[in-house]
Amino acid sequence: MRIEDATPGTKPRPGSRPALPPLFVKGKKLNVPIVQGGMGVGVSLHPLAGAVAREGGLGVVSSAAIDRVVSKRLGRKVGTYEAVREEIAASKSQGGLAGINIMVALQRDFADSVRGAIDAGADAIISGAGLPTSLPAIQAPRDTALIPIVSSARALEIIIKKWEKLGYRPDAVVLEGPLAGGHLGFKFDEIGLPSNTLEALLPPVKDMALRHGDFPVIAAGGIFTHEDIVSILRQGADGVQMGTRFLATEESTADDAYKQAVVNATQDDILVTRDPGSPCGLPFRVLKQSPMFRATLEGRRKPACNKGYVLLKDGDGKFNRCLAKEDGAHYFCICNGLLSSAGYNPEDEEPLYTVGSNAYRVEAVVPVKALMDELRGVATSRARADDACFAPGN
Repeated sequence: MRIEDATPGTKPRPGSRPALPPLFVKGKKLNVPIVQGGMGVGVSLHPLAGAVAREGGLGVVSSAAIDRVVSKRLGRKVGTYEAVREEIAASKSQGGLAGINIMVALQRDFADSVRGAIDAGADAIISGAGLPTSLPAIQAPRDTALIPIVSSARALEIIIKKWEKLGYRPDAVVLEGPLAGGHLGFKFDEIGLPSNTLEALLPPVKDMALRHGDFPVIAAGGIFTHEDIVSILRQGADGVQMGTRFLATEESTADDAYKQAVVNATQDDILVTRDPGSPCGLPFRVLKQSPMFRATLEGRRKPACNKGYVLLKDGDGKFNRCLAKEDGAHYFCICNGLLSSAGYNPEDEEPLYTVGSNAYRVEAVVPVKALMDELRGVATSRARADDACFAPGN
């Protein structure tokens, strides 16, 4: 991926900042190689995804509990399939490219989410929190790009081999390092290893992608500034995915208390937890001031798990089991906690705030346009507006 230091035909200005190249995925062009992370529950919806799409990035909605979120907004009950179609159509209504993040761990609604996304004409399905080995088999994707999330070259190789048997290969891959928010694809004691930094993981994943069709590699986890984007692109990534920066935007549908908690956070406030932890069993990055996390840690949480999005199958193959429901001392409820953090059911349980490792660097809630300008290198702040550089070429 070539990074230009100036607009073609011009001389670099003193202090100018490199323009970002476009990103092509399944024949579609993103003018800005930025994928907005699909943050659930209820944070990444069409107001955020649509705003990012209009600015040239890939706007992404989250499928987590989307039936409940959209039903409340519409004032009538809709299922997962209809809710996904509704949200993607709204995200794409003002132009640009928009897709959806669908967690493998949400087994009960996974297939309906995939079908709804493809039928709505989603530009991409991004899928992680488990290996999406069956994704191409659910429905022919047509123009929708299928993009797995991995944390290693080995995981990507497994997906490639499984998908080859289905006659498909990834249209791109998101490589998520250990500095991301939410669920992490590493064992707890692997998170801090030098071999697991995003920079160390990128070369073997890039090599794997090159050997199997040369599809784009999108780097994620801990990327915060324009300079971070330029650096990882120069190391071989084709694009980036960013979540926390978009969490703290005006268009994000996280509630005001959640956004303010991010703005107020210090580095010591951000931790990776496993006990108490997520019922998915993966390490989970959280703000330690999160009311649900504190209640669980202090033994005050009374399980009220009544949503069922992360249910596991019991011995009879039915979706009945949830560790957060069975053991309120060691597991928090991500369904209720994350719904509450977006203002959807605060009467049921207290909110749970998840963030990336750099959340403490967020200083204010800003509009998506201002953030995208900053990330593109057009301007970083009013104080540096005179140093505005060059927008990516078309």
